[in-house]
Amino acid sequence: MSHTSLQITYEGAVARITLTQPDIRNAFSDEVIADITAAFTEVGSRADVRAVVLAAQGPAFCAGANLHWMRRMADYTHDENLQDAGKLAEMLRVIYECPKPTIARVQGDVYAGGMGLVAACDMAVAVDTAGFCLSEVKLGLIPATISPYVIRAMGPRAAHRYFLTAERFGAAEALRIGFVHAVVTADQLDIQVDEWLKALTTASPNAVRVCKKLVIDVAEREINAGLIAATVEGIANIRASAEGREGVQSFLNKRKPGWL
Repeated sequence: MSHTSLQITYEGAVARITLTQPDIRNAFSDEVIADITAAFTEVGSRADVRAVVLAAQGPAFCAGANLHWMRRMADYTHDENLQDAGKLAEMLRVIYECPKPTIARVQGDVYAGGMGLVAACDMAVAVDTAGFCLSEVKLGLIPATISPYVIRAMGPRAAHRYFLTAERFGAAEALRIGFVHAVVTADQLDIQVDEWLKALTTASPNAVRVCKKLVIDVAEREINAGLIAATVEGIANIRASAEGREGVQSFLNKRKPGWL
């Protein structure tokens, strides 16, 4: 099955969802968000699927929001921002709650909203040349919608640093803080993915499904409707703020923001 922005393939008990827009660094738009949501809904519902790999083509895994989408969002009202952020939140929830175990195969850089994709998966392996960045504050924004998943993945102490500084960090640091589970050379990337797939597809399917739910139910605060609504409200507020609008406009127009 193919979508505009991704491809789904099946091989035995494994489903692979691959982002296929390398020319725009697999960046998000509302259409891409809808495609990813539909893809994970599809693979999650199939009885023959035992594990899911999220991958991407090209030098970047996902560069966050694409410029065309950002230009549209720059003029959104608060209510339009709420609706828009709600779709991103739903995509992340569908990935996080997918009844099948999920692996993020990170072959390149991950920025902003793309960090949410990696964090929402159960496990992640990154190539040693990959870079990571939560760049939102540079645009006068905040990583609100992805925050429940990213903070859970890297921990609050690392989130304090990387949310606030928007520093770019490498794969070794991503491993150190627990954002990814393994870092390998490019020629070892699929070997690591295959090792995990072998473990996942030889375990009891029901036990794996129930065990995944166990982690979600037990780990810290439940990501529920109230928390999701709070993050959606948070990004809508900051996008509609004066600094949020200024940050996005300065980025789109390739100029320094007013606060500099």
